[in-house]
Amino acid sequence: MSVGGFTSDAGRARFVAAYAEAMAEMPEPTATDDVRTSFGVVRTYRFGPDGGPPLVLLPGTASSSPVWADNIPSLLRIGRPVVTVDLLGEPGLSVQTRPITDAADQAGWLGETLDGLGLSSAHLLGLSFGGWSAVNLAVHRPDLVASLALLDPASTFGRIGAKVVLFSLGATLPLPRRLKRASLRWIAGGVDADDFAVGRMISTGMREYRRALPFPAYPTDAQLRAVSAPALVVIAGRSIIHDPAKAAARARLVPNATVELWPDASHALNGEFPDRVADRVAALVGTP
Repeated sequence: MSVGGFTSDAGRARFVAAYAEAMAEMPEPTATDDVRTSFGVVRTYRFGPDGGPPLVLLPGTASSSPVWADNIPSLLRIGRPVVTVDLLGEPGLSVQTRPITDAADQAGWLGETLDGLGLSSAHLLGLSFGGWSAVNLAVHRPDLVASLALLDPASTFGRIGAKVVLFSLGATLPLPRRLKRASLRWIAGGVDADDFAVGRMISTGMREYRRALPFPAYPTDAQLRAVSAPALVVIAGRSIIHDPAKAAARARLVPNATVELWPDASHALNGEFPDRVADRVAALVGTP
């Protein structure tokens, strides 16, 4: 496999401009770190005070740190440091330099990132594919995982349907702009991506960045039963990526999981319910 990257210098410049616009809606980071790993350099941002295992936020596919703009203020009220990560191999400011071929590689670079930040453990909060990434790290590096908060995780408790794959491709293929916007609107629960900065960043990244990542390996029942960390699993009742009821039922294989099905939530639930998400995460991780 090759490595992911922008298709042109001009395309990267367009993305960086959209990224900067979206980052302007975030609180000011207390630290910005580029962590060198075996698979590339990973961009991270730290918010809030030092002390205690932090909340480490993992975004979904085709997105990056600014997707958490609505969540950072309420999460900081928990009293823990918050660290956001631009996933390696996705549109963002991380730079992939080596092929990522399987789930072990995915856990490898993320584990090296936490090691490079000097973290012996972290509370992971993952959205969509970020939720899969958190569970995958718990499978391969359980020593690093203090807890798991999973927001409608993709390809983790329910398999992604062909329709979702088709619509996701529709956002990246050379189709008329109105069809691209329709694809992104369907994935985001009816929100038009061009109406807000984070959406414009995501749509720009999907146009300008070429991914070269394997499809996320679906965890086995045995792997889920072996996850020992306390977990919160929130399944969106209006999710389009899996069958919500079936995903919630399978999530109960995780021994120490609290599983909640939010009927009014779409796959973009982090932006729809930032305070509710923070309240539930606070109940999971406690105060430092």
